[in-house]
Amino acid sequence: MASITGFSGMATVEAQTPPAAMTKIGIGYIKQAVIKPLPLSRLDNPLEDDGLAGARLALEDNNTSGRFLKQEFVLKEVLVSADGDATAAAKSLVAEGVMMIVLDAPGATVLMVSDAMKDTDAVLFNVGAPDTDLRNEKCRANVLHTLPSRDMLADGLAQYFIWKKWTKWFLVYGALPDDILNADAIRRSAKRFGAKIVTEKEYKEEGGARRTDSGHEQIQAQMPVFTQDASEHDVLVVADENEVFGPYVPYRNWSPRPVAGTSGLSPASWHPAHEQWGATQYQNRFYKLAKRGVRAIDYHAWLAVRSVGEAATRVKSADAKALRQYLRSPDFSLAAFKGQKLTFRPWNGQLRHAIVVADRHIPVSWSPQPGFLHQVTPLDTLGVDQPESKCRF
Repeated sequence: MASITGFSGMATVEAQTPPAAMTKIGIGYIKQAVIKPLPLSRLDNPLEDDGLAGARLALEDNNTSGRFLKQEFVLKEVLVSADGDATAAAKSLVAEGVMMIVLDAPGATVLMVSDAMKDTDAVLFNVGAPDTDLRNEKCRANVLHTLPSRDMLADGLAQYFIWKKWTKWFLVYGALPDDILNADAIRRSAKRFGAKIVTEKEYKEEGGARRTDSGHEQIQAQMPVFTQDASEHDVLVVADENEVFGPYVPYRNWSPRPVAGTSGLSPASWHPAHEQWGATQYQNRFYKLAKRGVRAIDYHAWLAVRSVGEAATRVKSADAKALRQYLRSPDFSLAAFKGQKLTFRPWNGQLRHAIVVADRHIPVSWSPQPGFLHQVTPLDTLGVDQPESKCRF
């Protein structure tokens, strides 16, 4: 304390302690463009801020709590073309000291970037690739997955079918690689939970009726014929991730049976009408920020950025090695509007999820379903469990 004494009295001037400097924690977001067929419905057209909006909301959340610990989170967004070099983008971020990187990219890109980063302390968050092999034989120690795998989604849907006693399935799948992988996940779930796929059919034609004036008439005549000769079944399951034909199947299939899978009753990590467990305030805050509803990719990105914020809060550090260690530890958990805190599976880096089974307008149910038990957590009844995992870090 410094003092100044005058004849008329004494005034005390306290030396001002400079405010503690904010610790900056950089988070990178690499979004790679993907070339795919235009969705059949305009409602499903990709948006420029898909994923990014979720990351931006999470950044606000991180800074709301981080300022009390003198932590400031900064988001660095990098857009990469479909044939661009995402690895170079990641290296540039790491060179700037940004070690927490969100990857919104296909599985092949996730593998290339993770291998390029293997000698650094960088942590990569996969928010866009549901490929099960990324969590299995192609897993990487520096990758955490905040979106569910195809197997998790298929298991969530299958559990609801079993609860409903819909054990006979008619599987219709597309010809594109993602559709084949989706169909494989459905077959695995059927075997795992004791259902039977009584008929399979591949839809080989490409779409294109969306904008033709007589498109609805063509589809209305075609779909009943295509689905006509199936064995008796309880539900028709569609595997068409690129929406070449799937949205045309409900209400047009030959037998009066429910349609599920990528069309109709669908499994997902998130639903824009979800309001349980505090989700309403999350939905409202997102709408205020982005002026639209939350999509699954937004939720996955939010989970990734919030995971960094939660870890930084707990370890009170911006050190990448400390953050990485905490994220993979049993101490980490994240409140995520699903009625229970979410954690990463230690054997493959997959974030545990409850899976919503829903139509376009409202959630119908949540999996795990009642009666599906597990010695660790019912969430591990969804997807590849530790004893069957081929992941070796």
